[in-house]
Amino acid sequence: MKKLGYLILLLLSTLNYSQTSNSKITFEKNDKLVYLDSARFVTSEKKHQFYRIVKDYKFDKSSYTVFEFNKLGVLQLEGTTLNKEEFRKEGVITYYYENGNKKAVTSYALGRPNGIDIQWYENGNKKLEGIYIANEEKRKSQYKIDQFWDENGVQKVVDGNGFFEDQDENEYSKGEIKNGFKEGNWEGSLKKPQLSYKETYKYGKLVLGESIEGNGDTHTYKEVEIAPEPRNGIGDFYNFVGRNYRTPNVQGLKGKLYLSFVIDKKGRVVEPRVLRDLGYGTGEEAIRVVTKYDGFRPGEQRGRKVRCTYSLPISIQSAY
Repeated sequence: MKKLGYLILLLLSTLNYSQTSNSKITFEKNDKLVYLDSARFVTSEKKHQFYRIVKDYKFDKSSYTVFEFNKLGVLQLEGTTLNKEEFRKEGVITYYYENGNKKAVTSYALGRPNGIDIQWYENGNKKLEGIYIANEEKRKSQYKIDQFWDENGVQKVVDGNGFFEDQDENEYSKGEIKNGFKEGNWEGSLKKPQLSYKETYKYGKLVLGESIEGNGDTHTYKEVEIAPEPRNGIGDFYNFVGRNYRTPNVQGLKGKLYLSFVIDKKGRVVEPRVLRDLGYGTGEEAIRVVTKYDGFRPGEQRGRKVRCTYSLPISIQSAY
């Protein structure tokens, strides 16, 4: 009990210090603390690099306010989720630099960018005004740039036309913007993973891309990103889980558990984590079932197979 009391006091001190506005963030008894690793996966206190506060977690609400901090207690983002067990971004999410300045304000719907996007440089100068245009059929968004300024405040893209060149923490890219979208030949590079790329666009649509990894391996592609998906469709995966999941014979057992896992470069389900368990072995059974499924097509980024996080809610209802 003394150790828990110390932890809460430490969090209160850290959160109050790190908040950038006049109102103070406080960790209260009805909130939930979640430790996260460098990839924002749930982890232990010992291994965490970030942590998340879900406000009013113990109440049933239509939406929940979420704050995320780095290990030192510096505010990284604040926003809203409709699901308290899984941070699926909804509405306006605000991101911050380490110095407390705003980094971006981005709109989301159902966990995907959809709507306005405004960005700033770390020095406080405005960087970009854009909009994400959702494509529900492909479950992704196309990005339209309306205005863009360099770090010195010189406007390079005006009303959707101009030349874009930018370097952030991980990526350098440059190319023409026409009517708000990428046009012609673009090039860029990434630090992690280490690679360079050249891409050709027409009316904002990728025609062809080629990436070269640090080890010399080359890849051609027609989609910058491809999400992992079951080879026989998402229905095949859900049917597999439904057929193979063994519900415990516990009278009145009913609810929803939440599971996350990684689809590796070979399409295998690895590193399963139970985010919310209903007890009676329901979480262990969920892990057993999903790790048996071997029908995933792995995700890709610029032609490279990559590891991707997947999440799954499973509704449980005992027949007894």
